[in-house]
Amino acid sequence: MSPTSPQARTRPAPLTGLRVLDLATLFAGPLAATMLGDFGAEVVKVEHPAKPDPSRGHGPSKNGVGLWWKLLGRNKRTITLDLSKPGGRRTLLRLAATADVIVENFRPGTLERWDLGWDELSAVNPRLVLARVTGFGQFGPYAHRPGFGTLAEAMSGFAAITGEPDGPPTLPPFGLADSIAALATAYAVMTALAARERTGEGQVVDMAIIEPILTVLGPQPIWYDQLGHVQPRTGNRSQNNAPRNTYRTADGGWVAVSTSAQSVAERVMRLVGRPELIDEPWFATGAGRARHADVLDEAVGGWIARHTRADVLAAFDRAEAAVAPVQDVRDVMDDPQYRALGTLATVDDPELGPLRMQNVLFRLSATPGAIRWAGRPHGADTEEVLAELGLSRTDVKALREEGAV
Repeated sequence: MSPTSPQARTRPAPLTGLRVLDLATLFAGPLAATMLGDFGAEVVKVEHPAKPDPSRGHGPSKNGVGLWWKLLGRNKRTITLDLSKPGGRRTLLRLAATADVIVENFRPGTLERWDLGWDELSAVNPRLVLARVTGFGQFGPYAHRPGFGTLAEAMSGFAAITGEPDGPPTLPPFGLADSIAALATAYAVMTALAARERTGEGQVVDMAIIEPILTVLGPQPIWYDQLGHVQPRTGNRSQNNAPRNTYRTADGGWVAVSTSAQSVAERVMRLVGRPELIDEPWFATGAGRARHADVLDEAVGGWIARHTRADVLAAFDRAEAAVAPVQDVRDVMDDPQYRALGTLATVDDPELGPLRMQNVLFRLSATPGAIRWAGRPHGADTEEVLAELGLSRTDVKALREEGAV
């Protein structure tokens, strides 16, 4: 069944009926909750009454409205609650009793200081899954430290292998470690929920942002353990194959070439008019080619420099060789493959009008996800959500007078 078929669109999303409380900020925890909401979970975003999620103010804004929040806050209802206040604590426990998942990223011990730790939360809801997303995890010598994705990118070994050989370690210009941790957290939550189906009991997910990025860095630890090998910075090159680099075209564009497969490497060399290199003994392995990257880059880069980017892409396509244009966001927004996949969606927003943003993360043929709305204003749904808990207007007024909402 096509993911866009009317029949698929009328079915409930796969996580319909799942209730998630998002208590987290910046960025791994909230993004994990967004991913759950994209596939039907009811996500209630809980923010401090006076200190909203800082992502509302991160990056460019339009008419005073933060655009990053429109993405990160999509498919979430927003309420305010000061968990350090007695009324806020009581209300959070009432919410927890109705929830399946809580995502939080306070420093270890903070919820416990407010008498909202696992003991208290599981007492009101033994089926609850509590996802705790922190920089360094819930225990160990660094657990008390403030943690951000940048620190994970540095600690994990990512920065050490990123950049030119004679340049400094390089950090990514976006939330890489946070995004990887968000994916891992969403996976961990679904794993814990699957376990709950068998046991009937919830549990705690301890997600340290420093760990998932280490996993995606590949075999560095086992290489070091077994061989003492420390991966160096190699710029755009790889130690495992060549040619592998970015190359400038005659019209000033850039393309990226990868030759992880031997057959592709051979096709590239025939395409650029250097088939004799295929017969070199060192060409038979990726590592051998990597040791002769200067020769291969000269051959490939020289040929690409004589052709326009459009001609390069067309020639590589005909040769069944792996290439991609180096695109900025302007190119991405108009790319025909992304357009065919529906990777970018248009969302009507009452504050800003039509917004284009990344669509849900993957396509399901029978029960697809969807963006139902973009990030809502701070506390927009407080009264509605509290009324659903059974709180009267008088109760809500008392919470406001206490500063709890």
